[in-house]
Amino acid sequence: MAAPSGKSDNFRRTWDKEEYEKKAKDRLKEEEEGESSIEKRNGPPVKRELLKKRDYEVDLETNLGKSIVITKSSSMSQTGGYYCNVCDCVVKDSINFLDHINGKKHQRNMGMSMRVERSSLDQVKRRFETNKRKREEEKKKTEYDLEERMAILRDEEEQRKLQKKEARKEKKKKVSHELSEGLDPEMAAMMGFSGFGSTKQ
Repeated sequence: MAAPSGKSDNFRRTWDKEEYEKKAKDRLKEEEEGESSIEKRNGPPVKRELLKKRDYEVDLETNLGKSIVITKSSSMSQTGGYYCNVCDCVVKDSINFLDHINGKKHQRNMGMSMRVERSSLDQVKRRFETNKRKREEEKKKTEYDLEERMAILRDEEEQRKLQKKEARKEKKKKVSHELSEGLDPEMAAMMGFSGFGSTKQ
């Protein structure tokens, strides 16, 4: 019988036990020495910052609706979609771009872990107090603004009424002037239109 070479005649895969035993022994030996293959590849572990709130607004609309010509010599940042210069990748649409910049890979490349700073009891109490104060100030502003707004609306309504009155007067003058010019004065007097041209109002 021939030595197993990865496959046998009955289509079941066989494994070279000696080879895998050797790999396991080598791995154990490395762990005993204190250097795993992962540490060799990645280097020493890095202390990362806690996750922080973004201090800038994500701009998704600057290139919206614009066309960019893509050539073979253009860099990845000029291809279609949203380019992340931290991770050096292109994402095709805005939803995936937001997912990317909020994701684990991007945050790691920014030097942050996905852990959030744990708040103390005092910090939470202070936050409640500031939010309460803000709410009370907004309430006062809305009450004051309501009275002021009502006064402004009354003034606007009076202005509108005056404008309508003036427009009606102008229309009457215009109609009477057109009628008086188009008719014979004797005919206008017979029809009773003689009063339109008067200065009485």
